[in-house]
Amino acid sequence: MADDKQFYSKTFIVFCWLIAAVGGLMFGYDIGISGGVTAMDDFLLKFFPAVYAKKRFAREDNYCKFDDQRVQLFTSSLYLAALVSSFFASKVCTKYGRKQTMLVASGFYLIGVALNAAANNLIMLIVGRILLGFGVGFGNEAVPVFLSEIAPLNYRGAVNILFQLFVTIGILCANLVNFFVSKFHPWGWRLALGLAGVPAFMLFLGSFVIPDTPTSLIERGQLQNGRTIIQKIRRTEEIDNEYNQIVHASELAHQVKNPFKKLAQPSSRPPLIIGMLMQVFQQFTGINAIMFYAPVLFQTVGFKNDASLLSSVIIGLVNVFSTLVSIKTVDKFGRRALLLQACCQMFITQSVIGIILLADLKTTGSLGHVEAIVVVLLVCLFVMSFAWSWGPLGWLIPSETFPLETRTTGFAFAVSSNMFFTFVIAQAFLSMMCHMRATIFFFFATWILAMGLFVVFFLPETKNVPIDDMNERVWKQHWFWKKYMDCDHDENGQKVPNQIHP
Repeated sequence: MADDKQFYSKTFIVFCWLIAAVGGLMFGYDIGISGGVTAMDDFLLKFFPAVYAKKRFAREDNYCKFDDQRVQLFTSSLYLAALVSSFFASKVCTKYGRKQTMLVASGFYLIGVALNAAANNLIMLIVGRILLGFGVGFGNEAVPVFLSEIAPLNYRGAVNILFQLFVTIGILCANLVNFFVSKFHPWGWRLALGLAGVPAFMLFLGSFVIPDTPTSLIERGQLQNGRTIIQKIRRTEEIDNEYNQIVHASELAHQVKNPFKKLAQPSSRPPLIIGMLMQVFQQFTGINAIMFYAPVLFQTVGFKNDASLLSSVIIGLVNVFSTLVSIKTVDKFGRRALLLQACCQMFITQSVIGIILLADLKTTGSLGHVEAIVVVLLVCLFVMSFAWSWGPLGWLIPSETFPLETRTTGFAFAVSSNMFFTFVIAQAFLSMMCHMRATIFFFFATWILAMGLFVVFFLPETKNVPIDDMNERVWKQHWFWKKYMDCDHDENGQKVPNQIHP
């Protein structure tokens, strides 16, 4: 056994995981901060005075107080930018590595934060949001892949879920910031937006310290460096099996000159379809509608401004602690069990919220005190089940199921799908709430039912399967997806045997 000095300390390995996961902190802070800021009167007065005036009407329609496309554009523009940038991020991730992509992400985010905090007009605000979107697109592309590639096999699920844990911590931090800075007039919103630079600066500095993943190094031809990093992060010299597996996967990846064309082949469809659908389903649980607009939602059901922000803080705490449950259980019980249990809990809570609002929340007035508390509790139960299932696993499963030759490109499709449907929900939710009223919760409940059926019939279990051995041990064994794995087609449309990993 070599001297332990040749290996990274356990503390440094955990530090690498945490630094990468700070990318999730950036993402989560933005999810949480936007809803709180758009509920602040000082912010509305400066950028959306018509919305402020409508909000102040005592008998304004409860469901339509905040229905303004420009307010929604403030939130959603980031996700449209992230959608586009994720494809550029996949190229950078493949050519320059995962850690360099995280460095670029933090740079974009810092510039966007500066513009937002200093904004004096709506154009400056939106441009800042777009740059934040570039940061999110690059960060969400690189961080889950980095964590899945660097994690030990038996703890891959737990390590990858650090990304989602930090997303939830970011949301909680944003809710706390919103609660306290709402009292600082008229500049509290600037402080709220400016503090987003803290996690971005942490990721920026950390990107100079952490190593790149062995897979990325070997993929870029740095074989000896890759082997050394495997030894250091696994803290053993007995790494031949993992090293050879990555080298073989890298050789297959280099044979693929056009990963987009490879993704169109039948053998690439199972992880691609599942990766994209996981993102679609994640958004159509209704989670981001609640996270973006929780303060607005609670004002709608009758809470005052401070009470609605405090309720959002409570939800943020539930979100964080429930994600810890996922870290503890995902590698023990598997992905499917968590997803199915959550579908049952989310379906019930969304349906009951819809029933309460449909029965008791009229166009004007508010819910009774008891009913409003029940709605908050139901939202907490909903967030709880999402946080240990579709939240973290929506990122984990796509990051661990693509083969190396299409990993960054395929994951870019997953990220872009997430960003697109996040954009759709962010842009449409307040208008949907205005027109659909309480039935919007039944809309989300219907999607949750469809998600449960999808898991039952089409989602295989990936617990404890090596990341570069999914084809043989997962897709070729599944009753539905195995028919796509037999062969691909060459440029002339002729069938050719599909290459598989050892």
